[in-house]
Amino acid sequence: MAETNLILLGPPGAGKGTQAERLQQDFSLAHISTGDMLRAQVANGTELGQAAKRYMDAGELVPDEVILGMISARITEQDAREGFLLDGFPRNSSQADALAATLAESQRRLTGALALEVPDEEIVRRLSGRRVCLKAGHVYHVELDPPKHEGVCDQDGSRLIQRDDDKEDTIRKRLEVYAEQTAPLIDYYEQAGLLRRFDGTRDPNEVHNHIRATVATLRMEDRL
Repeated sequence: MAETNLILLGPPGAGKGTQAERLQQDFSLAHISTGDMLRAQVANGTELGQAAKRYMDAGELVPDEVILGMISARITEQDAREGFLLDGFPRNSSQADALAATLAESQRRLTGALALEVPDEEIVRRLSGRRVCLKAGHVYHVELDPPKHEGVCDQDGSRLIQRDDDKEDTIRKRLEVYAEQTAPLIDYYEQAGLLRRFDGTRDPNEVHNHIRATVATLRMEDRL
């Protein structure tokens, strides 16, 4: 059976997590979030996790080769046998080159790069409107999913807060970093013939249906 190995691209707040969860169920793909993977490796005390922890404890970025080593190990696990969905890496063109080389060493390759496109102002609206309850982390949105009583969690009555990383100034800084470092990957993967674009402003169910149909087509083409 042919593998389906995908990269999910898009700015923070584009809905990557929602779509990744659905695609994982649709196609039996391993969802590899580099942030989650990094935390798991550190928590389990693996050799790569210990190496990463030394950099993290020093307040430094974990080097690409450590992340790539973790990805290389992760894609050998049973749940990634039919393919994977990579979220959070690569973040720039040099990392994309290194990822391609790492996959080639394992005799694997990318099937496609899925780009969720959402304008900056919509991202700001989505993220700055989020509110989280202090007790259990239940999430609301002041416009899209407001609580019954302003500032109070419907489920446990605790106070709702706006996290620091959901404040407008922070969001705009994150978007600037994305535009400078990660957005060029759109052109990178388009030139490689791997890019598929999706309108992330549409209803999540519509976005999911579009992505699912596209991935099904990619899988079929890959098997011909």
